[in-house]
Amino acid sequence: MSKKQENYLDYIPVISEKNTWDVKEDGMVTIHMIHRGFYAWIAQRFFHRPRVSHIDLDAMGSFIFQRIDGQRTVGDIALLVKAEFGQKAEPLYDRLVKYMQILRNNGFIRYAGKDRK
Repeated sequence: MSKKQENYLDYIPVISEKNTWDVKEDGMVTIHMIHRGFYAWIAQRFFHRPRVSHIDLDAMGSFIFQRIDGQRTVGDIALLVKAEFGQKAEPLYDRLVKYMQILRNNGFIRYAGKDRK
């Protein structure tokens, strides 16, 4: 017997508390990522790397990031993206899933009930 396969569109993304973010006047999101850990400390101390990186999201990324509220599923967000961007968002599900994976891999989001805090 095989395990029941989970649907990625049912995952509920939650913005990570590790980083801060803000919305600029033009509606674009900037994520402020703090570099932590021993190797980051060495890079900051000896190679003059910044303690905080500022990541500017594009229009679609900003739209998606602002819709992550801990209530909506990835599927719900996909419908909102389709309504807002229409044909420009295609291939919608492939792009959205890849974008969510990038956000998660960088520690900007986690999934409710799936990831540890």
